[in-house]
Amino acid sequence: MAAIGDYPIPKFHFQVEWGDGFRIGFTEVSGLDFETEVIEYREGSSKKYNKSKQPGLTKYSNVTLKRGTFQGDFDFFTEWQKTYLFQEGNDTGSLFRRPVTIKLLNENHEPIITWILENAWPSKVQSTDLKADANEVAIETMELVHEGLTILEAK
Repeated sequence: MAAIGDYPIPKFHFQVEWGDGFRIGFTEVSGLDFETEVIEYREGSSKKYNKSKQPGLTKYSNVTLKRGTFQGDFDFFTEWQKTYLFQEGNDTGSLFRRPVTIKLLNENHEPIITWILENAWPSKVQSTDLKADANEVAIETMELVHEGLTILEAK
């Protein structure tokens, strides 16, 4: 619960840790949401004409990471390529699945909220679009799928 005098947390200072000791800087992270499906049920002998609603399976959204493109830096492609090699039968499957930790930081660089993606792996890598008449930075995108999301709050 928020205390008197607290203020909303700014969202521009964050850190992403990809597995053990592998960090890549990102400009944007989106898709940190989940939803519990609703199961509707009506018993045949019920005298009521409405359905009861019960919680079902939880669905997790894919997480999208965006960053600027740098010369000679192919980390996104290399990580995606590991999933491709697995599909070709050259891997055990566990090497490219790893925890991804996303931390929202305060002004002292300490985590306020931490999101942990379980068994995450890149399902899509998108290179920047090219425009001759634009004056923009090249941005690449990676989409991660995962098998669960844990949210931790700093104490």
